[in-house]
Amino acid sequence: MHFNIYLDDATGRQLDAMAKQAGESRNALIRKAVGEWLARQSQPQWPQAVLNFKGMAEMPSFEAGRDRLKPPVDDPLA
Repeated sequence: MHFNIYLDDATGRQLDAMAKQAGESRNALIRKAVGEWLARQSQPQWPQAVLNFKGMAEMPSFEAGRDRLKPPVDDPLA
């Protein structure tokens, strides 16, 4: 599939420089960028680093302080 895109001059020059530095064509860089963007958009979720986080051993769990919480107050506007 073919598309035409229009970039401002500064962005075009930056893309040219990055393509040359990477040893790839502008089209290849654009395909990669669009592909990566689409992959991120199609799977809205927490980053993998967050999903892998298991907590910190030296920190007490959230539930450990539950017995020190005040009971809920009735909502006067309810």
